[in-house]
This record gives sequence, C-alpha cells and structure tokens, in this order.
Amino acid sequence: MKKMIFVLGAASLLAACQDVTATSTSKAIPFIAEVPEGVTSIAAPGQNLTALRIDPVDGCYTFQHVGPVETTFLPLRANNGRPICTRAS
Repeated sequence: MKKMIFVLGAASLLAACQDVTATSTSKAIPFIAEVPEGVTSIAAPGQNLTALRIDPVDGCYTFQHVGPVETTFLPLRANNGRPICTRAS
C-alpha cells in the first residue's frame, strides 16, 4: 500500500513539472497596425490603444492590459461604457 501511495505521489509531482505553455494550439491574433480614427475618438481614456485586436468570437475590439500579476485582454470601452465592436451584437 505504501508503494502505491509513493508511486502516485511521484507521478503527481512529475505531472506538475510539465511545461503547459508549449501545448497551446491556439494561434495568436495579431495587433491592429493602424487603428481607425473613429475608434480612437470614442474610446474612453486609460486604455492601451497601441495594443488593440478584434476578438473573432464577437467582433469587438480588445486591448492588452498589463497588470502587476498578469497580462490579459479586456474589452475596449467607449466613453459611455459600452464595448466598441465592428458589428452589431
């Protein structure tokens, strides 16, 4: 019984060391090279307009937010708080 627990514990530790970043099959969506003037004029302040992309799922703009813990993509919002999209939702 002790052997079985040891083997399961060792397998768990080895699995925890696996590099999960290399197993991602999703392709990176490139940033928009030239942001339309209409988007920059209605975007609320405090958002990173240099790292924008369009989410293929809903067609809305997202911007790269670099926080103290992680980097993530957030919806680009207009001054009225609504998301800025390329098509009607």
